[in-house]
Amino acid sequence: MYKNKIWLSAPHMGGSEQKYIQEAFDSNWIAPVGDNINYFEHNIETYLGSGYVAALNSGTSAIHLGLILLGVQAGDAVLCQSMTFSASANPILYQGAIPIFIDSESDTWNLCPIALEEAIVDSITKGKKPKAIIAVHLYGIPYKIDEVRMVADKYSIPILEDSAEALGSSYNGKKCGTFGDIGVFSFNGSKIITTSSGGAIVTNSEKLKEKAIFLATQARDEAPHYQHSEIGYNYRMSNICAGIGRGQMEVLEEYIDLRRNMHAFYVDLFAAIEGVTVFTVPNANYFSNYWLSTILVHPSETNGISRETLRLALETANIESRPLWKPMHLQPVFCKYVYYGSNISETLFNNGLCLPSGSNLSETDRARIKSIVLKLFNK
Repeated sequence: MYKNKIWLSAPHMGGSEQKYIQEAFDSNWIAPVGDNINYFEHNIETYLGSGYVAALNSGTSAIHLGLILLGVQAGDAVLCQSMTFSASANPILYQGAIPIFIDSESDTWNLCPIALEEAIVDSITKGKKPKAIIAVHLYGIPYKIDEVRMVADKYSIPILEDSAEALGSSYNGKKCGTFGDIGVFSFNGSKIITTSSGGAIVTNSEKLKEKAIFLATQARDEAPHYQHSEIGYNYRMSNICAGIGRGQMEVLEEYIDLRRNMHAFYVDLFAAIEGVTVFTVPNANYFSNYWLSTILVHPSETNGISRETLRLALETANIESRPLWKPMHLQPVFCKYVYYGSNISETLFNNGLCLPSGSNLSETDRARIKSIVLKLFNK
């Protein structure tokens, strides 16, 4: 048994994070306010090239505030990509709204525009026009931006763009996080950069950014005493966490290259293995950070080897891998809600595997992964 574990996506410090953390201590801003937050937000805004960013304590908080800013209330219907992490859907229930889950399409594994429009038309026919669309860039690969926007605009439904996994990805040269009416990022420990825990919301106006910060800091009215006219939340990012983020932004481009190199490693590794395909962008318009490199394993073409066979073989060598996100419409907590589509997301889940993809994986790590794969497939 190997002692050192190869993780799916471990945090990777760049070296300057400690400097910004120390600045927070030196200035005594050990609070959800301070220069690190301001600089971190500015750094993200500059990187994206458009939009206004508010730093929050999680990507989930950002989705929740995004729904509030889009006017989602109790009883409203919200369309949500089914194949995603539960944090994309949970905030719908925080608001007392009703999720409607949408299948994936096979090119990007993201929101299917055809099933999306079917769900909208059906909902309108039943007298309940959906209030928002949650579209996700799964594993860092952009969803079908033009097609989904066309459907959203046709029925005047805003898009909440879940870019939790897609910082650094782009479509036609424009950065993910800037396509929706509201954008969202996550900076938890497994993401391409981390603030240990944290997230951000991207708005298209400074006024909306200020509203997000207002709601994220307990919705305190301007008064010498604590006065509240709206329900608020404790969602603002810590100045210390933002210091980590400042350091991480300095190495973001390098880490994107390293993740993409891991994806290229898997493309090369599985090139001669029949029945295994590496998930890759559909064409040159898409640029992916390849936050996680993923594969599909087809047992009918691999002499019965399944994604679970491979997962267990890697686990034996102390290598972490993980099945794809289990679709929300198959989750016990969400199974009672309506779902539109066929079985694409379910098939992906049954055959798909996420492989170690971290920017800090070594040549020794890659050699161990390669040896297990080749041994399993008798190559």
